[in-house]
Amino acid sequence: MFLVINSQIMQSESREQILNTNLKTILIFIISIAIISLFLFRNFFFQSTYLLKSFGELSVDPEVAFTNNKPTFLEFYAEWCEVCKEMAPQVSAFKDEYEKDINFVFLNVDNQKWGNYIEKFAVNGIPQVNLFDKKGNLISTFVGKQDEIKIRNSINNIEKEEKSNEEIINAEFSTIQENKNHEVSPRSHG
Repeated sequence: MFLVINSQIMQSESREQILNTNLKTILIFIISIAIISLFLFRNFFFQSTYLLKSFGELSVDPEVAFTNNKPTFLEFYAEWCEVCKEMAPQVSAFKDEYEKDINFVFLNVDNQKWGNYIEKFAVNGIPQVNLFDKKGNLISTFVGKQDEIKIRNSINNIEKEEKSNEEIINAEFSTIQENKNHEVSPRSHG
């Protein structure tokens, strides 16, 4: 009898060990899949942030933009700005669609080297998009979150030579934060 009970206990312990080993293996497999998925699809999961960080690298230099006889789409943004992140996919789509005909300039308000442009265009809230005709005349200014159709219509009307200087402000925008260290950060690209 003792041998039978002892055998049953050993079989039970053996099953528990196998079950624990299987559970650990499954858990490690699931965690591995999650980590690999996050790595492979990081741009999808963090697309807005990724797009916003890449704007500075994709930007046409403002001095070139205002002298190359093409209309210009100028956006002031910051990487910490939630509204900027929200609008980044829309702005990126505009760039993909119109970049052959229009300069796209992205200026990070946290980068001190763009201070003269921030002052010149009275940037108090971001995102701020300024649209210029090919002669450098300001046509439209958009501050805050904007409807795609409004911006698209303004882009399509840039060449109509209508100097309306329209300003459209949405209450949903970020106020520019003062840069306390007054130094250009190597992480602020644009």
